[in-house]
Amino acid sequence: MDDKKITSLSISIVNEKNILYENGFGFADKNKTILTTPHIVYRVGSISKIFTAIAAMQLSENGILNIDAPIQTQLPNFHPKNSFGAPITLRQMMSHRSGLVRESPIGNYFDPSEPSLEKTVLSLNNTEIIYAPQTKTKYSNAAVATVGYAIQQKSGIAFDKYMKDSVLKILGMKNSTFIKSDSETKNLANSIMWSFDQREFDAPVFDWGMFSAANLFSTTHDLAKFLKACFNFGDGENGSILNKNTIDEMKRVQFSNNKTGFGLGFFIGEFQNKKTIEHGGVVYGFATSLIGIPEENIGVIVASNVDVTNIVTKRIADYALNLFFAEKNNLPLPNTITLLLVPKKLAKSLQGQYKNKKGEYIEMSSRPYGLQFISPSLRGTLKLHGDTLKIDDRQFFGIKVAQFKNGIIALGDTFQFIGNPKPKDAPNNFKGLIGEYGYSHLPLFIYERFGKLSAIIELTETNPLDEISKNEFAFPTNYNMYESEKIIFKRDKNGKAISATTATINFPRRKIIGELDETFSITPLKTINELENIAKNSTPPIEEGKLEADLVEISSLEKSFKYDIRYASPNNFMRNKFYSSAKAFLQKPAADALIKATQFLKKYGYGILVFDAYRPWYVTKMFWEGTPTAQKIFVADPEKGSRHNRGCAIDISLYDLKTGKQIEMVGQYDEMSERSFPDYVGGTSLQRWHRELLRTAMEENGFDVYEFEWWHFDFRGWKNYPILNKTFEEISN
Repeated sequence: MDDKKITSLSISIVNEKNILYENGFGFADKNKTILTTPHIVYRVGSISKIFTAIAAMQLSENGILNIDAPIQTQLPNFHPKNSFGAPITLRQMMSHRSGLVRESPIGNYFDPSEPSLEKTVLSLNNTEIIYAPQTKTKYSNAAVATVGYAIQQKSGIAFDKYMKDSVLKILGMKNSTFIKSDSETKNLANSIMWSFDQREFDAPVFDWGMFSAANLFSTTHDLAKFLKACFNFGDGENGSILNKNTIDEMKRVQFSNNKTGFGLGFFIGEFQNKKTIEHGGVVYGFATSLIGIPEENIGVIVASNVDVTNIVTKRIADYALNLFFAEKNNLPLPNTITLLLVPKKLAKSLQGQYKNKKGEYIEMSSRPYGLQFISPSLRGTLKLHGDTLKIDDRQFFGIKVAQFKNGIIALGDTFQFIGNPKPKDAPNNFKGLIGEYGYSHLPLFIYERFGKLSAIIELTETNPLDEISKNEFAFPTNYNMYESEKIIFKRDKNGKAISATTATINFPRRKIIGELDETFSITPLKTINELENIAKNSTPPIEEGKLEADLVEISSLEKSFKYDIRYASPNNFMRNKFYSSAKAFLQKPAADALIKATQFLKKYGYGILVFDAYRPWYVTKMFWEGTPTAQKIFVADPEKGSRHNRGCAIDISLYDLKTGKQIEMVGQYDEMSERSFPDYVGGTSLQRWHRELLRTAMEENGFDVYEFEWWHFDFRGWKNYPILNKTFEEISN
């Protein structure tokens, strides 16, 4: 849990008679006051689909629904465009063979407006079926939402009420519900979302429009009751949910002779050559794995409060089942697999770009949190298992990367090491498309990677896009959640995209101050005069045992430094002048280290552009008091003192030594947005290459980048120096 930063995890293990084991680990709340138990509530995502299928099969048993009739016989007002001729059925929808799009235009995974199930499903009338019904598996939340709507329409009962009365109550699932409820969700765990740039934030909680597909709130304890009923031919705590033959049909792979694939609601898999009934669930900060082995009457449910950690919950569930089989067969108990961070020396030796014969690139970069592996289709953290490199993080586990003298073997292909060559600039057509779209809680990232437009959707789904035309691109056809769906951009008269319709969902472009090269600014919480008065009447924290300050003006040591001292003019985030002169001071050892970084960069034809260096404490106090709470990660807490106050931090970028022109980075200086994060995924390959070059130059010479600002570098000896509050004039004299 510590390794994957999971703060709440529950597990229940069950057979046909009893819950054999259940426990909770960690805390369910941010303040760490509520211990996690098996009764803590999680959103269990797509596990909802099993229960929706059960309800549909109940109505089928009663002759109310015909799961093999054309859907229009059940829902006359449902008519997405179908150019294939073959009708869609509920059976196809429950087994992901309908050919429908993944998400509905309204009430989709991104939409926080909480529309009705009817409005959500009928918005599919504005979509087109992607594949001929029954011919191909395409996972579709929209399809199972439609099943839920059919249940509601044909039963005459609101979907959530039908599910509570006819399914959940019969199973004895007292702490489960398909809609937010004070009673059932009062013990809901705090949930965490994350992205590749290392940001984390609390997940929003709203009822999803397609709630029959993924809106179930439940506990591992309640889900154990469900698996117990499955092992008892449908008999729940308060009656039977289905007859045995119907349950057997749900557990059969549909439209295929394969042993594994989608049944009705269930995914049918294998574990130690035994048939499994299972499903994973991931939704807004939660991840859950449910797996049962009917032949052995054993099942496991594991739930986590961190988004997209299904590989973790599945590994735990699998390990529990391995323990069961080992004990049953009198075999030694299986060992857990422990992987270690790649040593820094080895990680640095592997850094750089790798290229295969198809022109595809893999990048590796050493980070404090692990060696990063970046391919067109996935990003992961490499760790060592003995001498073998394997991806092991929140999202992936076990993908091997084999080393040889001049390259690696990964993802079934050979990649030659090519160093770290400067990439070409992005095609002009792409530049107006690059940016963020949609909702702040779940943005769509469009970026360029080695000449190919790419997308990150749902924060962690990485996709290279195939260009169809200037404004139309397609997701890959073989390995992603939005298989064969399209992104269609709409541009303004200047060629900049104003929206991206992605898989039928409209994502307006997000306005990011700084994206148009304007200086980022805020509206301070107080006037400048008020801030000055507060700062003048405050004193810096007192520290003892520090080295004597030895500040030097860095331009006196290196003539190539170029200055754009932002706080010596109003051209900064607070639109006010804070310094009386444009100077940059550092402690002498930090200045010497900076000169070494400068010499490194000169080999590439770049110089250092300086925005700020030493900053008097009173200015830090003004920044803190004037900055809104949501943006305080970008300013230092004066109670702790800034590294700038110690003369050990510098804010810099690059400029071209030949032209004197500032180099374009992904985000602007002092931009208080995620684009400022050192590992922000957006922008172009060239922008990210320049950002990485600057980081490498500084980190190789005694500095560390600040976790929220690509331009901010702290000298590693900063703790040895005192917090200072001298003006530039006082230093100069």
